[in-house]
Amino acid sequence: MPAELPASTELQAIKNLKQIAREEFILPGTAICGGCGGLEALRLAAKVLGPKTVFVNAAGCFTLLAVFPYTPFKGSWLYTTMASAAAGAQGVRDALDVLMARGKMSAEDDVEVVVKKDLFAIWLAHRPAYLATVSPRYPVDLTNKFLKAKTRRGPKLFIAQAPCPTGWLYDPEQTAEYAHLAVETGIFALKEAVEGIVTHTYIPHRRRPVEDYLQGQGRYRHLFEPRRNTEAIAHIQEQVNTYWSEVAETAGLGRWESRPPRGDRKV
Repeated sequence: MPAELPASTELQAIKNLKQIAREEFILPGTAICGGCGGLEALRLAAKVLGPKTVFVNAAGCFTLLAVFPYTPFKGSWLYTTMASAAAGAQGVRDALDVLMARGKMSAEDDVEVVVKKDLFAIWLAHRPAYLATVSPRYPVDLTNKFLKAKTRRGPKLFIAQAPCPTGWLYDPEQTAEYAHLAVETGIFALKEAVEGIVTHTYIPHRRRPVEDYLQGQGRYRHLFEPRRNTEAIAHIQEQVNTYWSEVAETAGLGRWESRPPRGDRKV
């Protein structure tokens, strides 16, 4: 049996897939599209956060996760309008704090509040308690980031790389591959920021060409049909190369020296 996740007061990083909790907090049988990468990321996050969690979701695909009176969540789910997710989450957090201050709820009954939002750079400028990008194909990295976030108080944001077969136009069975390629090509960077300090948690050792990620997705078909747009593909590759060159220079890594966490290498 895999080791159980420690209590929130004794959180420790995990080292391999076997240490990820087996208990499920998002149950099967949702109306979400088959092969949804976002649902996989959310499922892994819920394993860390546990049942005492309120997920706040703005209007979008995940609206279909909980349709009254049915829900796959062992915790709570709040649906808001497109622009109100952050405000909704803050309202839940304030209400919980008021209940505890008035003695109507104990600290042991407190819950985590999670909001789906975006924009790493905007949040970074405000120096949040914790900020990170995650991918469902790197579950050890994802789990450790949620473990770290649980110990910190204040605003926290996770940006998940979530392949969408319906919107991106590819076969659902390729979700895992595209999630993996997004990171290995360097298009999606795995990083975190604690009190404004950014650290890349994984730098691809040998980055694959961006074409490996772009090709096969219907949304990028115009880059390859009716004729190959070599200039556009090269421009995308150049942007990715520039980003990682700056990361290497800033971190003093020289040539790509970083390796993925041991538990994520063969995912």
